[in-house]
Amino acid sequence: MTTINPVRTTKIDSLSVEAYDSKQSMGQAAARFVADNIQKVLGKKDHVNLMLATGASQFAFLDAFKNIDTIDWLKIRTFHLDEYIGLNPDHKASFRKYLHDRIIDDVQPKEAYFLEGDADDIDKEIERYENLLKKYPTDIACIGIGENGHIAFNDPPIADFDDPQLVKIVELDNKSRRQQVGEGWFDTIEDVPKEALSLTVPAIMASDVISCVVPDSRKAQAVHDTLYGPVTTDCPASILRTHETAVLFLDKNSAAGLKNK
Repeated sequence: MTTINPVRTTKIDSLSVEAYDSKQSMGQAAARFVADNIQKVLGKKDHVNLMLATGASQFAFLDAFKNIDTIDWLKIRTFHLDEYIGLNPDHKASFRKYLHDRIIDDVQPKEAYFLEGDADDIDKEIERYENLLKKYPTDIACIGIGENGHIAFNDPPIADFDDPQLVKIVELDNKSRRQQVGEGWFDTIEDVPKEALSLTVPAIMASDVISCVVPDSRKAQAVHDTLYGPVTTDCPASILRTHETAVLFLDKNSAAGLKNK
């Protein structure tokens, strides 16, 4: 993959920020960053534990990432961030279906672990996934930021920077649910489930490396609040500013609110 240079870089607290001239170049840069870090992990151990995000914001990244031919997928275990409670895995909005369709079925990793939002016993499902996360601590997390500043489904009303759990049931706020309609996953807000399973903020922040991909003008305010507001659960993504090895990848539209140096 050709090296793509950012049009703007900055650092806010511990968080590195790179802005690119297009969604495609942003996705390619993030894909190269993750691939390079996979190689670093494999220089120390036999397998990589990789967390993958979903949603429209990840399209460019995943398209570039799955086409990097130097990645040995037989040495990678994948996990994901969240899933709607009660949603069939074949529903167009299912994050399990999203990941199968957009990357997993193409690259065939060593192992792929999914949150089963339609499990008969949700408490047991939470315990199962938490045990997997403890057994296979995340090396690299690929995440995004929601329009309300959420990471995974940690919306402002329920985000907890000191959450004792790794996975929990969350109630989705209306802005988060409207985003799912706006992205085309559901026809109406009434169709969007009100609850989901989500990794907590501490579970995400425990990752050794975080790649956060956030394109589009509709995310510009959330990006601004993440970078320049207080570190608070009012904008859950602001916690990324405390991570020593996190990079925020933007396109020119999501970067519209970046301040001049």
